[in-house]
Amino acid sequence: MSITQPDLSNISTFIFDVDGVLTDGLLYCFADGEQVRAFNIKDGFAIKHALRQGYKIAIISGKNEPGVRKRLEQLDIEDIFLGAEDKVDIFEDYLYMQGIHPATVAYMGDDMPDLEVMQRCGLRACPADAAEDIKAICTFVSTKAGGKGAVRELIEQIMKAQDTW
Repeated sequence: MSITQPDLSNISTFIFDVDGVLTDGLLYCFADGEQVRAFNIKDGFAIKHALRQGYKIAIISGKNEPGVRKRLEQLDIEDIFLGAEDKVDIFEDYLYMQGIHPATVAYMGDDMPDLEVMQRCGLRACPADAAEDIKAICTFVSTKAGGKGAVRELIEQIMKAQDTW
């Protein structure tokens, strides 16, 4: 649920971090250097449904792993920015290139690397287990933890508010 009753009516774009948002933040490291994460299938359904309904979805993440990119591409996400050293620059460039107003963006992040970019969005959202400093600035705090349906909850609530679910 949300801390306050945010205005969900004008959101047309979702931007998500990966680790701690689309995943539970756990990282499984193997001897060969491969790093594996688990994604929630219900989050994936909501993402694909939102895309089919005409919403824009982008990913901005500091990590750059081939397996993550492959999963995001399987979800039909085209705007994938992995290995992001400066999330704010990528965010601003993306909005400019796509002609998106920041007030129409819902950004879900979970930790300090997301803070500055979240402050530029219309709707600041986080999973239930986000860092306390992130929760403090959010207008939407999911009842679900990262990787456990937080993305689905956000998308579903916005789309229901707009009668597009």
